[in-house]
Amino acid sequence: MSDPRPIGVFDSGVGGLTVVRRLREEFPRESFLFLGDTARLPYGTKSRETVERYSLANVGFLLARDVKLLVVACNTASALALEPIEKMSPVPVVGVIEPGADAAVATGKKRIGVIGTEATVASGAYVRAIARRAPDREVIARACPLFVPLAEEGWTENPVARATAEIYLAPFREERIEALVLGCTHYPLLKTTIEATLPGVVLVDSADAVCEAVRPLLTPARRNEDESEYHVCVTDAAQRFRIVAERFLGRAIDRLEHVEITGAG
Repeated sequence: MSDPRPIGVFDSGVGGLTVVRRLREEFPRESFLFLGDTARLPYGTKSRETVERYSLANVGFLLARDVKLLVVACNTASALALEPIEKMSPVPVVGVIEPGADAAVATGKKRIGVIGTEATVASGAYVRAIARRAPDREVIARACPLFVPLAEEGWTENPVARATAEIYLAPFREERIEALVLGCTHYPLLKTTIEATLPGVVLVDSADAVCEAVRPLLTPARRNEDESEYHVCVTDAAQRFRIVAERFLGRAIDRLEHVEITGAG
């Protein structure tokens, strides 16, 4: 039996649309309800308790809109709040860290770097997830907090972005990493700059792995592709978000809605 309900996805900002874009490419007949909690971004500098509170409020909002699956397209929320989200949700939940660790190990590289927000790196979630799969891999994690506002501002390939990347990533050259996990869904927006800073290093974007994690959980929607929909909700700065999001997605957003998230204050 087909299930026409949308797939629910949330992130603190525009970064999670990197995951939505890949999901849309992989499952073109599905509809998506994306929530960007732009009023409270970034999550990466906040405490576990705050991230949990915001995340559970976001999940409550999406569940109330009758989604059939939840994708936590936020590395910080996946690192700090996935367990309480899973306990709360009656529908399947997919985070980005476990699929990202799968993809990192699948590269076959022995020296793996991880970049993320301060909270994601401090949680050690990627290091533990990779170690469970491949104890022989050496993992070096480093926080790159300024990448988030650069991505949000659209400053992804200018001199400021290049200088910031050099400061954050130069130590990885000395450490001779062979693969780098982009441990924040904003970071693929800076992929060109990161590749130029670390030539020859394999970049791991967990969005591809998320698609594989989602696949067995879906009952096909069985609608025509032109009937599928991007419905985007944001908690602040809706028009600015539309400009950034549509430039990145390469297509118009079908519906953009400003919402208030009860209990997220």
